[in-house]
Amino acid sequence: MSLQFEVESCAPSGGRRAQLSLPHGTVQTPVFMPVGTAATVKAVPQDVLEKIGPRVQGSGSSEPEGESVTDGSGAQIILANTYHLYLRPGHELIRRAGGVHRFMSWERPMLTDSGGFQVFSLAKLRKITPEGVEFRSHIDGSKHFFSPEHSMAVQIALGADIMMVFDECVETPASWERTRDSMGLTHAWAERSRAYWVEHRGEVPWAREGSGPRAQGPECGSASSGPWPLNAGPLSGKHQALFGIVQGGMYVDLRKESAERLVEMDFPGYAIGGLAVGEPREVTREMIARTLEWLPKDKPRYVMGVGYPDEIEEYARMGVDMMDCVLPTRAGRHGLLFVREDPADRRSAVVRLNIKKLDNAEDQGPIDAGCACSTCGRYSRAYLRHLFASGEPLGATLNSIHNLHFYLETMERVRGELAGGVEVKGEGEEGKSNSLDAEFGKFKRQVSRSKAGA
Repeated sequence: MSLQFEVESCAPSGGRRAQLSLPHGTVQTPVFMPVGTAATVKAVPQDVLEKIGPRVQGSGSSEPEGESVTDGSGAQIILANTYHLYLRPGHELIRRAGGVHRFMSWERPMLTDSGGFQVFSLAKLRKITPEGVEFRSHIDGSKHFFSPEHSMAVQIALGADIMMVFDECVETPASWERTRDSMGLTHAWAERSRAYWVEHRGEVPWAREGSGPRAQGPECGSASSGPWPLNAGPLSGKHQALFGIVQGGMYVDLRKESAERLVEMDFPGYAIGGLAVGEPREVTREMIARTLEWLPKDKPRYVMGVGYPDEIEEYARMGVDMMDCVLPTRAGRHGLLFVREDPADRRSAVVRLNIKKLDNAEDQGPIDAGCACSTCGRYSRAYLRHLFASGEPLGATLNSIHNLHFYLETMERVRGELAGGVEVKGEGEEGKSNSLDAEFGKFKRQVSRSKAGA
């Protein structure tokens, strides 16, 4: 089996606590996945990624004697980007290195996107046809072509545990007709992606015994071959899982059609794509809630590219199992940090702290007094502001570590509450729901006007 998904408990809100078993390990869900675009989570080394966050319940982790209590279980699964790795250093080079796990010395699960979103974001540098997408590299202007089959071939060479079908994203807002045509292309490409995956999935670089990230050749048992043993896990005979991607823009009827069509293709898991691309947050929430209605309850459900800490908590409680976003590290590099309004209450509201502000210049306290991350345990706001003002790279690293810990801590708390059947609702939830409905109606009217003018 390439993927096993076991739901352990469900909450009335739809949220569920589950385990996702993959070739490179077991992931406790719902989970937030840090984004490692170019085989690196920016500014954060892999050994640090393995220790941030709290200790994950059910992961089998124990507290080794003498280890700091701030050391957590770390990121359970991360992402890598197919488009960027295809352009640099090249998927064939990574295949020869034994796959992206070994290339970057990461022994835990990994997911690759299809490259579709990055290609389609190159609006002035690409041409879409039913066969695929011709585009020019943002690096050097060289011409390339991605078809569903080529995207699958690149992702198989990279060797992540989960790969995504090649899909098309539409702009926001887009007319119903434009969205319907794009969705049809996505479905055709999903069928072609699945057919290629079924035929070629045995070609994954690690489809043999010997799974350590450094286990690349006959000399792997030598002292110079790195820290990972030759037989770090039984990967022989296992392969990657392929997820379908539900599209349909901001139209409920198209989302329903897309979900049902992809479920017919019987993928191991399903993603909800085409969101967080400029639409109001209320619309994002509505599209997620409605799409979840039509996806299988016994398979993992992944919302791509979201979001702020309060958003990922909300979506997890709705029934989303997997989420990813560049925000924790990108915000950290720009001096934006996430803290709790009441440091002693880790369920209190999320507050955004701008470390660049002058009032932090002499603040000797931590970013968040209730946070157990290594940054908060050692460094002051004053020092972090100094690093940012001085342009010191260490500042980006320390800020990113804190933000990633904050995200992972949030999801571990949510997992614990879902496992215990705890329902947490904010004040005025009914009024909030009515407000969401009103905002969604307003957005649909804007789209209708766009459609009429198309």
